[in-house]
Amino acid sequence: MGMTELNIEMGYIPGAIGRVAEFHGKYYNENWTFGLFFEAKVAIELSEFLKRYDMNRDGFWTVRVDGRVEGAIAIDGIHSDRDGAHLRWFITSDRLRGQGAGTQLINKAIGFCRQKSYKKITLWTFEGLEPARHLYEKSGFRLVKQQRGEQWGTEVNEQQYELLLE
Repeated sequence: MGMTELNIEMGYIPGAIGRVAEFHGKYYNENWTFGLFFEAKVAIELSEFLKRYDMNRDGFWTVRVDGRVEGAIAIDGIHSDRDGAHLRWFITSDRLRGQGAGTQLINKAIGFCRQKSYKKITLWTFEGLEPARHLYEKSGFRLVKQQRGEQWGTEVNEQQYELLLE
């Protein structure tokens, strides 16, 4: 599949919540044994985000191939003044992994934050997600905090990354 076939769109599209929750649920269950708690958390929090979505502050992008959502990324700007923008729900389907879609999504999110003059972008992830860590670091994010935690329903070494934009 060539790069030109990827269609990245901003804003909610029907089916996006279900697909993004499905990708998270399947990937993190297969690789990290995360279960119902995690998939439900993704679906609930993504739904709540999209219900309060403000295009002047927030960003949500999906990658579609042949009309089907195959990846997504979000920028939650609700606390951008205090904490910076929050990068969330970044994932691509197995079908797109390794084909540059993740880089394109991250670039869209960072470009949006620069446009909005956000001072920094933060994200939470956990140790062991090497492909994602590589993309974050390639994009300029730096690890700023690590702690044991269970915010995803399973104990992991949580990591906070930050990208300063000024």
